Amino acid sequence: MFIVTSYPLAVVFCFVTMLCWGSWANTQKLSRGRWPFPLFYWDYSLGILLTSLILAFTMGSIGEFGRSFQDDLMQASLAALGNALIGGIIFNLANLLLVIAIDISGMAIAFPIGIGLALVIGVITNYAPSESGQAWLMTAGVITILLGILLDAAAYKQLPANGNSPATKGIFYSILAGVTMGFFYKYVSASLAIDFSFPESGKLTPYTAMVVFSLGILASNFIFNWFLMRQPINGRRSTFQEYFKGNARMHGIGILGGSIWGIGMLFNLLASKTAGAALAYGLGQGATMIAAVWGVFVWKEFASLHASKKWIIYTMFAFFLIGIGLLVYSKII
Repeated sequence: MFIVTSYPLAVVFCFVTMLCWGSWANTQKLSRGRWPFPLFYWDYSLGILLTSLILAFTMGSIGEFGRSFQDDLMQASLAALGNALIGGIIFNLANLLLVIAIDISGMAIAFPIGIGLALVIGVITNYAPSESGQAWLMTAGVITILLGILLDAAAYKQLPANGNSPATKGIFYSILAGVTMGFFYKYVSASLAIDFSFPESGKLTPYTAMVVFSLGILASNFIFNWFLMRQPINGRRSTFQEYFKGNARMHGIGILGGSIWGIGMLFNLLASKTAGAALAYGLGQGATMIAAVWGVFVWKEFASLHASKKWIIYTMFAFFLIGIGLLVYSKII
């Protein structure tokens, strides 16, 4: 299978993750108003699974290192499979909350608060003292990103239309999504082999873990997403009959969104052993900045912010950039 063995390449893969995780929500924005988000989310989940299978049977089944996807799946222990599956279920709950937050308040608020908070929690829960890297620099990076999150929330509260309960509702679901999102990665990481080149018996390669993780997302959809179809937190109710009547374009947008996110997740797992789980997750969740760029400059979600308050947005971006830089540098020295 294809693996990542150098730190510079691992950082590149983490930045690809950042771009993917920060960009997939554009597909949700494209479907908004024409397609209830629970219906979009079924296709999104299918997109993750299909992409995982394609990459498992291609990148995950070539080369001289590791095990092929099929061989790896056959030898996997129940504990490893269970960890990857639990990771998918936790992620799915968190991501649905994030999608709700995006639907209420937009990308420029849901991502910096939700995923920024997930970054902070994820770096803390995934950091192992045995990892190389400077803990104090990681801590400084996390604190800097936290300041960026607070600035983003402050800017959102300054919008003329958002100084009331809708703003509070959007921020609430963003925080709930971030707290939940911060815990999924450690389960996936626990399912992985220590050495991808020569994986130990019972553990999983990133390709197998990704497929099982995707199955956890899709399976839990029949609980979480089905509930949201019947009892939507935002928007109207939807049905499976409506889903199957959807046109190819609408289904394609959701599948594309899942494919983009799935590529980012696999690249992150491939980089995790070389970069360290805490750093790989932290850099990947730098997607907060990418999503904020989309939300601010493409979707114009802060267009109504008074000119005298624009400095808050630019300062937020500065804090995110500095925080991400500190996370990268913590592994170099």
